[in-house]
Amino acid sequence: MATTPTKQNTSGGARVKVQQFGRMLSGMVMPNIGAFIAWGLITALFIPTGWWPNESLAALVGPMITYLLPLLIGYTGGQMVHGKRGGVIGAVVTMGVIVGSTIPMFLGAMIVGPLAAWVLKQFDRAVDGKIKAGFEMLVNNFSLGILGGLMTLGALKGIGPVIEGITNILSDGVQFLVDNHLLPLVNIIIEPAKVLFLNNAINHGILSPIAAEESARLGKSILFMLESNPGPGLGILLAYWLVGRGAAKSSAPGAIVIHFFGGIHEIYFPYILMNPRLILAVIGGGVTGTFTFQMFGAALSASPSPGSIFAYFAMTPKGGYLPMLAGVIAATVVSFLIASVLLKTSRKSGEEDMDLEEAASKMKDMKASGTAAQTAATATVSANVRNKSEVNKIVFACDAGMGSSAMGASVLKKKLQTAGINITVVNSPVSEIPADADIVVTQKTLTDRAIASNPTAEHISIDNFLKSPKYDELVERLK
Repeated sequence: MATTPTKQNTSGGARVKVQQFGRMLSGMVMPNIGAFIAWGLITALFIPTGWWPNESLAALVGPMITYLLPLLIGYTGGQMVHGKRGGVIGAVVTMGVIVGSTIPMFLGAMIVGPLAAWVLKQFDRAVDGKIKAGFEMLVNNFSLGILGGLMTLGALKGIGPVIEGITNILSDGVQFLVDNHLLPLVNIIIEPAKVLFLNNAINHGILSPIAAEESARLGKSILFMLESNPGPGLGILLAYWLVGRGAAKSSAPGAIVIHFFGGIHEIYFPYILMNPRLILAVIGGGVTGTFTFQMFGAALSASPSPGSIFAYFAMTPKGGYLPMLAGVIAATVVSFLIASVLLKTSRKSGEEDMDLEEAASKMKDMKASGTAAQTAATATVSANVRNKSEVNKIVFACDAGMGSSAMGASVLKKKLQTAGINITVVNSPVSEIPADADIVVTQKTLTDRAIASNPTAEHISIDNFLKSPKYDELVERLK
């Protein structure tokens, strides 16, 4: 009896660590996605095979991907560890891996940026309170300069060449998959991982850096499309709309708009969590879409973030629209057909309620923290319930703080405005919840991380950011 909670805790702890690591990777890239898009647009427009070839303007392409983008990643990674000082030393040391290699150093920046900031943070802790008055600025500046200079030299001669070798191995591995027509099989891993809220880590933390290096050489890369294809999710939502029942059926049309046009893929995850067998539908759609992309030579010039069909059109190079659309449509059709069959068969002999309950329990076991952590979370939520006079700021938190949380914050803002309630509603990453948050709203699988980030706030867990009865309950309480 005593061993089961221990195993659950171990499993939950491992899940949290994986999500935190994924958050670390994607957190270095996502704030800089605008810069990646700018580089992608310049590449698509002005390189020799672009829409309007221009040698003078295309001169921006190389320096941006070689210097600007890795430096931004290195600075952001350092800032995440040790604030502005960490960001500065992260950018300085990133310059070492840039000069020490002949390829774009995205992976190198993601390693040395946080590492350099961590070293500086340890030094600052060691000398805290030991510096004589009047010498603080001198010590701060020279410590950063000396440590940064030494680590930059190490990155130049040691880390840069090693990271270049690792990057070449990864690129060769991807090329092997492409040459042997095995790339679609990657979606067997990607699609379930997305539903476990590792989508940002996979796309921005792993695929985009490798794809950007390939795009720098070829002007485009299919790797930008592996995780971001909106087709599989669209197929799921269409199936719920046309053959589903109840609240899922009525909410699916709105979710389609948010997913396909808004690019917020997290909107369809709860629909799969309601019936986890539908993971087979998105796997089928993802494999089919990638196979179609590869067969017709589809690729994008930069990361389509968010994964909206509009972003796909913007990042598609000249002559690539039909292959791109073919892959999206094929993924949608296959996902829709499989999901429709699964939804219909789940109704036979009155099995749907039982199957949904059992499937939801299994999915929670896969995603949620251990029993003890859940019990502690429940106790914390109950202890910190706020009345209306104590609530000034409500924070919606998701893994990256940019997709589903922004959607949920928008929904609650409208409900509060309609009720005449003037309360600030914002969204943030789950690891960076503001200290002045009075109420924090998260998806259930992130509640334990939200409590760790801000233990003093009231925490509300929901299943679906788009539509939850707890929104109306909260509005009534705050009237």
